[in-house]
Amino acid sequence: MTKLKTTDLCFSVPGRRLLAAANLQVAAGEVAGLVGPNGSGKSTLLKNLCRVLTPESGAVYIDGKDARAFSHRAMAREMAVVGQQTAVDYAFSVREIVLMGRAPHLRALDGETTEDFAMAQQALEKVGLQAYADRDVTTLSGGEKQLVLIARALAQDAGLLLLDEPTNHLDVHHQLQFLELVRSLGRTVVVALHDLNLAARYCDRIHVIEGGHIVAHGTPEAVLTPALLHRVFHVQAEVFQHPVTRRPHITYLASDEPTVSPVPAVHCA
Repeated sequence: MTKLKTTDLCFSVPGRRLLAAANLQVAAGEVAGLVGPNGSGKSTLLKNLCRVLTPESGAVYIDGKDARAFSHRAMAREMAVVGQQTAVDYAFSVREIVLMGRAPHLRALDGETTEDFAMAQQALEKVGLQAYADRDVTTLSGGEKQLVLIARALAQDAGLLLLDEPTNHLDVHHQLQFLELVRSLGRTVVVALHDLNLAARYCDRIHVIEGGHIVAHGTPEAVLTPALLHRVFHVQAEVFQHPVTRRPHITYLASDEPTVSPVPAVHCA
């Protein structure tokens, strides 16, 4: 399992700072959620973590080693990424797309081994697409394509997973199935989510981003309070302990609906 840390990570585009001294620490095996309004900096932070973007200052550390010291190939063995986009425009089979996740583990000019095919098959089974292995990926729905990309990341067998809104194109059943899978992997995960109830249920710790700043971090119980939801997301809400999951559950209120006082939810066992 892999530890992740950033120190004072900053990133700007002309006329605007998108990340401001972002300090993130994720323990080995932890599922860390990134939440915040649209445009708050969640995707920008993830892109800086995986070197799609280069921070103007600050650093990213993987197991205590500066990420800039890794070759691209070595980085791909440490970190797998699933972005928001589901566009797969080439007529590869589902199996071929998933096998691409094995590329960082292959030597130059070597083909896939029996083990690589087995790992691709296992990844497809984990996301429930084993029956689609020979399908042309361009014939799949957006949600099915997203599951293929998730399977490719699982086949990559990296200790760290970065997931940017991975449930956006999935129906409710597959959202829950996927996040249950993420919890079961035992890997270190950083996942950006819009659905705060999913974040509360499946994340060990939550980091709230607003205007490029990490403004709160901690357990879901500590972070997802009515006061923070109002300040950051501009919503009225009550937070209760769900009677089944025992996790915080948020109920959003219209502006003219009264809140309940006291709020019983933030004291979760």
